[in-house]
Amino acid sequence: MLRRLLQQISGKMLLLCSLSFLFWACGSTAPVESALPEKPKNVILLIGDGMGLSQISAAMFSNNAKLNLEQMPVLGFHKSYSYDDLVTDSAAGATAFACGIKTFNGAIGVDKDTLGVKTILEEAEENGLATGLIATSTIVHATPAAFIAHVVSREQYEEIAVDMLKTPVDLLIGGGKKYFDRREIDNRNLYEEFAQKGYKVTDYSQEDLHEMRWDPSENLLYLTADKHPLNVAAGRDYLPFATRRGLEFLEKRGKDKGFFIMIEGSQIDWACHANDGKLAIKEALDFDRAVGEALNFARSRGNTLVIVTADHECGGMALNPGSKMNKVETAFTTINHTASMIPVFAYGPMSKQFAGIFENTSINQKMRRALGFVEQKSPSFQGSAKGQEKR
Repeated sequence: MLRRLLQQISGKMLLLCSLSFLFWACGSTAPVESALPEKPKNVILLIGDGMGLSQISAAMFSNNAKLNLEQMPVLGFHKSYSYDDLVTDSAAGATAFACGIKTFNGAIGVDKDTLGVKTILEEAEENGLATGLIATSTIVHATPAAFIAHVVSREQYEEIAVDMLKTPVDLLIGGGKKYFDRREIDNRNLYEEFAQKGYKVTDYSQEDLHEMRWDPSENLLYLTADKHPLNVAAGRDYLPFATRRGLEFLEKRGKDKGFFIMIEGSQIDWACHANDGKLAIKEALDFDRAVGEALNFARSRGNTLVIVTADHECGGMALNPGSKMNKVETAFTTINHTASMIPVFAYGPMSKQFAGIFENTSINQKMRRALGFVEQKSPSFQGSAKGQEKR
């Protein structure tokens, strides 16, 4: 009888342990995950330019070992090489994200034969979504430009500004005022031309972004500097704020259709080119605050896919022996980019497809799939790009 009683107790304990294990394996987030829609309504792509694992680690260990990035449950890696070089630049790297193709370094929205390729932002506009670009560089710099322009050289800033008129992007925030209102290649005033297309056009000299009235009834072009914005150590503070307000703005603009936005922390890269570890950390933390704003938005809605990655690593950055919590010792191997694989973080509906190792072009394909765009066997072309002769 005692043996039978022990067997019954053992059986109940085994059942209890099994149920406990199943609960642990599923995790406490299981009910939340099951409540998510199959496809996202909105897609937020955040790019920390030049941000590899070392930059992320340095920022984390300079911030009590905590980053907003840690809240993202899905992690993968992309292979960043371009069409003609194992080490990519921002133009070819962003074009891979925007267009789903490998192209030569320096190219913006064109393939290896200099033919223009439709971007995911342009496709989003065609499908009725609201769209946006926010950067801490000039808005005509390589990364934002790759989502809206088609030129052979990233240095064609004034041509890129003109290309931005061709697609009615709902929100544009970044530096580069001089490329719009004091142009060298022509006498066009793009302030007036954007206004004629229904934009509110304003800049840092007219009103502070933090105090500006955001009117979702009209598109917005806000230029944060005459050329490049300040670095974050010198007082630039708009990226997290612009992210939060920009997402709210696009939600109202997108209504039932949703939105696509690319947000870039541009100057992580610049700090690493200068081998300035302290500034790189400050820029990465500023970018992480923008990530936090995107995650807050996504969590409160439940219908938003957030992707965080970089186009490439810059500087061959390392955390040296002697580093301590909140006192990291950094070192660099180069003033240029490197070919390291780049982490990809994801949160929200269809985020699981970003796990694993894949080409940088796959990020475009995964975002298009998430937005329900028709699968393409090959990119759709828009004719020859402006600029130099075919390479």
